[in-house]
Amino acid sequence: MSTRLVLLGPPGAGKGTQAVRIAERLGIPAISTGDIFRANIKGGTPLGKTVQEYTSRGALVPDSVTNEMVRDRLAQDDAADGFLLDGYPRNVAQVGELDAILADAGLSLDLAIEITADPDVVVARLLKRAEIEGREDDTEDVVRHRLDVYAQETAPIAHVYADRGLLAQVDGIGDVDAVTERLVAAIGAPSAG
Repeated sequence: MSTRLVLLGPPGAGKGTQAVRIAERLGIPAISTGDIFRANIKGGTPLGKTVQEYTSRGALVPDSVTNEMVRDRLAQDDAADGFLLDGYPRNVAQVGELDAILADAGLSLDLAIEITADPDVVVARLLKRAEIEGREDDTEDVVRHRLDVYAQETAPIAHVYADRGLLAQVDGIGDVDAVTERLVAAIGAPSAG
């Protein structure tokens, strides 16, 4: 059975950690736009330089760049039996683009899962991550700006998927394993054991 999922939630809610765990459990690729962007920045590619111009000030990468990257990635063989998208779509226009990408392949989305988290917990997590990983883009001002951008542009996606009956919300605060099991239960996948 194929599984096509979108993982939503504010920066720092644990999407990246949980995306890898859930994708591994389901045997599908976790596709993170953030990871692809960071790899390009580190590699000094033209895309990386374009992306860094935006991320260094807490802004989002233009849709045209992101949409094309996702279209290419979903066409790869390992995504044929399903995928978990982390960081895309990030606005309502990208929901339409994802619908078109999937429709072109004769597919549809199975579920959108929103990881919810208290903003103050998110800020603390991201500042700790910045300290550990040396991320220059995770200053408190930039983190709070990214949370504001999320609330304005990305959070409305949850309403779109809720209206379609495709949204599950999961509390992202607590033990990593407990959050994973909450997500697995929301998806309806078998539990580990």
